[in-house]
Amino acid sequence: MPAENRTQRRTAKISVGTLTAMVVGSMVGAGVFSLPSRFAGETGVLGALISWLVAGAGMLMLAFVFQRLAVRKPDLDSGVYAYAKAGFGEYLGFFSAFGYWASACVGNVTYWILIMSTVGAVLPVLGEGDTLVAFAVSTACVWLFYLLVRRGVQEAATINRIVTVAKVLPIIAFVLIAVFLLDPQVLRDNFDGYGSKGPLFEQVRGTMLATVFVFLGVEGASVYSRHARRREDVGRATVLGFLMVLAIFASVTIVSYGILPMEELAELRQPSMAGVLEAAVGGWGAAFVSIGLIVSVLGAYLAWTLMSAEVLFVAAKDGDMPRFLARSDANDVPRSALLLTTILIQVMLLVTLLSDDAFTFALDLTSALSLIPFLLAAGYALKLAAGRGGPAHGSPAARDLVIAVAAVLYTAFLLFAAGLTFVLLSFVIYAPATILFAMTRREQGRRVFSRRELVIFVVSLVGGVAGVVALATGTISI
Repeated sequence: MPAENRTQRRTAKISVGTLTAMVVGSMVGAGVFSLPSRFAGETGVLGALISWLVAGAGMLMLAFVFQRLAVRKPDLDSGVYAYAKAGFGEYLGFFSAFGYWASACVGNVTYWILIMSTVGAVLPVLGEGDTLVAFAVSTACVWLFYLLVRRGVQEAATINRIVTVAKVLPIIAFVLIAVFLLDPQVLRDNFDGYGSKGPLFEQVRGTMLATVFVFLGVEGASVYSRHARRREDVGRATVLGFLMVLAIFASVTIVSYGILPMEELAELRQPSMAGVLEAAVGGWGAAFVSIGLIVSVLGAYLAWTLMSAEVLFVAAKDGDMPRFLARSDANDVPRSALLLTTILIQVMLLVTLLSDDAFTFALDLTSALSLIPFLLAAGYALKLAAGRGGPAHGSPAARDLVIAVAAVLYTAFLLFAAGLTFVLLSFVIYAPATILFAMTRREQGRRVFSRRELVIFVVSLVGGVAGVVALATGTISI
């Protein structure tokens, strides 16, 4: 049998159920276990309800964007990156691929910090995931997972499907227990607690990066579109997975306000969900949530490692990343992309040792890095809906235009909510990435920048330099 046919037989084709599990598995990770204290530190019940309404509506628009683009542009694989390139050119497409990849890698760092912090409640030497011992243990685990993913995409996706079920059940159990033991008076006291936290708008803004982080992965099925059995399965899995996860996240947040006063919720050690259940039922509650967290986070880490390597691989296959990243083996594993992904995770683990609050820093940076790729994807959907995207499957409709406009406005608001610190830190990471773009152009014997691309590069470079200066002078800190 020819080598090409053998490779095709090994290429994984994933069902809508497994794609949905990839979406749920990607979103339900470290973030959900940190929600009680993250929200309580910013706002009360009213502010939380508004935050989930805004985030849910905005992210639903993004989910619809990915659903519609999957149908209208079935030739575009690895959605987030491919849509940015199709809509705004190669350089911004490259930025989208790199930013999405970097966001996934930094997000994976939060998983190890949270696992170490969870175990640190029993083994103090691990602290809150920010000690040298925690760093060493996390490093060993990172490379063990690298070896696991190298076994193959299909095996890893199947494992993720099983783990997704195993990790959602403890979270649902938490919600049911908290509802049964909820104290209506505590909930009422927390309802209008926003008065002590400043203007309601600022409270909602303060929760936005947390909501972005927990919803990262809504595009998971789109990223793996080349493995889908049918193109329409990508959109179905995206919306179905999103709605399931939105219900879980909002429930975890709101029921926690009925267990402890806001001030106590805000001071809980991460994972704060464990502290909430411990207050409700005793020590076994913390142990129950901690076990669920470890299963959940390991599953999410697996899913995100797969997706981030996939983005680099497809970008390289399209000629938008250096050729060495386009190599895959007989098991359909992009090994070079997987290795580079693991290396960046390792580097970011080291950076978090310098942070005052390693988990919060990594979480917020993950969210900030993802915003430009999301904004570009939404912008491409807007171009298509306005009839400016060239030939497409299906004609523009008013509904598509409304969805695209809403998605663009929402992602632009998220950039505003992120604030100057994380925008500048994003540029510090984005600007040096242009080295990979230059390598790619040199390999192809092409000029590195067009005039338009040079302007974009200068803007990113200025932002990166400003970020470094701000860090050096203490204007911003990590």
